[in-house]
Amino acid sequence: MRRRIRSAALPLHRRSLPQLAVDGALVALAYYLAFELRFTTQLRPHYAELRSDTIWWVLVGSLPVLVLARVYQRRWRYAGQRDYEAVVLAVVLIVLLTVAGVEILRPVHEYIEAGHPPGHAAAVAVVLPNTVIVLFALLSLVFLVGIRALARTVYERRPLAAFRSLGRDQRSVLIAGAGEGGRLVAREIMRNRDLGLVPVGFVDDDPAKRSMRIEGLRVRGNTEADLPRILDDAEPDEVIIAIPSAPGSTRARIVRECRARAIPVRTLPTVFELLQTRGALSRQMREVRVEDVLGREPVHMELERVGAYLAGETVLVTGAGGSIGSELCRQIARVEPHRIVLLDHAEDNLFSIQRELEDERHVPPSMLAAVLADCKEEERMREVFEEHRPTIVFHAAAYKHVGLMERNPVEAVRNNAIGTRVVAHIAGETGVQRFVLVSTDKAVAPATVMGASKALAEFALEAAAARWPQTRYNAVRFGNVLGSSGSVVPIFRRQIERGGPVTVTDERMTRYFMTIPEAVQLIIRSGSLASARASRGAEVFVLDMGEPVRIIDLARAMIDLSGLDPDRDIDIEIVGARDGEKLEEELFNSYERRCGTEAEKILLAEREPLAGEAVESMFAEIGLLVLEGDAAGLAAKVSELDAARRETPDEAPAVAGSNGDGAGDRRDAPAPLVHSRHS
Repeated sequence: MRRRIRSAALPLHRRSLPQLAVDGALVALAYYLAFELRFTTQLRPHYAELRSDTIWWVLVGSLPVLVLARVYQRRWRYAGQRDYEAVVLAVVLIVLLTVAGVEILRPVHEYIEAGHPPGHAAAVAVVLPNTVIVLFALLSLVFLVGIRALARTVYERRPLAAFRSLGRDQRSVLIAGAGEGGRLVAREIMRNRDLGLVPVGFVDDDPAKRSMRIEGLRVRGNTEADLPRILDDAEPDEVIIAIPSAPGSTRARIVRECRARAIPVRTLPTVFELLQTRGALSRQMREVRVEDVLGREPVHMELERVGAYLAGETVLVTGAGGSIGSELCRQIARVEPHRIVLLDHAEDNLFSIQRELEDERHVPPSMLAAVLADCKEEERMREVFEEHRPTIVFHAAAYKHVGLMERNPVEAVRNNAIGTRVVAHIAGETGVQRFVLVSTDKAVAPATVMGASKALAEFALEAAAARWPQTRYNAVRFGNVLGSSGSVVPIFRRQIERGGPVTVTDERMTRYFMTIPEAVQLIIRSGSLASARASRGAEVFVLDMGEPVRIIDLARAMIDLSGLDPDRDIDIEIVGARDGEKLEEELFNSYERRCGTEAEKILLAEREPLAGEAVESMFAEIGLLVLEGDAAGLAAKVSELDAARRETPDEAPAVAGSNGDGAGDRRDAPAPLVHSRHS
């Protein structure tokens, strides 16, 4: 406690004493030179006497002013804008105190008037000339600011940065982006010699920056027409993309030109990553990843704001060890819930996320409860809900691999559909406030067992919402997640590591893509949206994912990012679409109407409410087929559901209500199996 009081009263470190001494001497020198510059021919005697009498006042009086103005919060070589503002304040105070001191003390100059005897001297008070005051202020400011700028310049070696030749272990770097990010990267490189990097200039698309010098480095041109020429002329050993908000098209263009010349590329993290990480920018630079060049801007939200409803709650995350579930746990922990119940049936995955949260993210063990359980086992799930009493449930447990689910349809439906129904029912029975299902775009007009199982999971939520209106049910539907266990990206990566070929089912095939953190933000945000729509039953929220990406373009981009040529080093083999695989995925069923929400880029798939009895009847039939292990019967039932959705208007039964496009058009009405118990 005593140390804090002393620090507040005297903001001066012992290592700053030499700086204080130099500053005091510079202020005294400025005072001395102000008189010399004012009286360029000969200094009058009374002003010479005034200067000699008061220069010691200035020297001694300036020291406490400099200290109290907090000029010595940092060393000279780290001086920044706030330090210069403190210097300006200190100079103003020193000049004002000097003028006030001279006015109050009134130094007197004695002289002998002509015609008077030597013993009769006259006396006159001397004041500082206005010109001396102005010169004193300007010189003090120049000296104090200048020495700090000089120290920083010498420390960062800027005068030599543009002229020194590359050493044996140094690499030349071209920086893409001359904005704030690029400026910070250049400064860090020039300041830290241990990095072994020497910047050779910037490229930037802003025409106003063309040929400017920023941090002593020239902006050589833009990333479009000029980049190939710049790379050929400068021949950098490396390119750093220092534009955290750069669109994917710009990153892709830079990567493409650099790969053609075998120049490695690194990038600063995105703005979202910068907000979640700490440390010097030079340590945060990473290799360009595939999500950097997909051409779609990620959606980022303020987690503390949109996830505020989780604070102080007991949150259950099923599938907590999976790619989506583990990221859910990471982000939920940031808003400080009362407890996170991590539930998974895979022991290794559950152990890994628990240790990560405790050891790397410093989540208190009292906030975590790791539960080894299977969502399909109803009695076990009842035990979990009774023990932990969660108030919010995120149901992320699911099988995701389309090919495996086609070969194991019984398990696909048992886990994805019946497992969801079990958890949703128990959540309603125990009074859970919110239930969020992680769905997929493959649930739209499903053509595979995996897609059909997730569509059934969405229907299970509709029935649960009708039965337990006090629980707010909603599903979150989005496209492929980069890096998740069901994504094509890990498959492509392994194929590239083996030397190819990279297998693509069809050149025309497209998919929507998003990053794992982005998907989890959507899931968390949708939970808060559901709170305002409780009266409308279970709803499906969808992310506006922009334009779909061609899979063959994704494969070529991944080969490029691996430093290889897709036309020469790695073959891309077209193997043909698998059974049930669609060329294009959709985010909305034809009988759903897209509506906006208060959240940016999040849409609502509005559809007619389902009859709860019909859903229960349907699950009774499907459950019986699952228990019997009747894969053929299950496939027939899924086909029946899919065929019913494609019925003509005359064949399809009417559904109560309107889809917003008028009551006469029923071409794409939902399956009668779902909406009517008499179908």
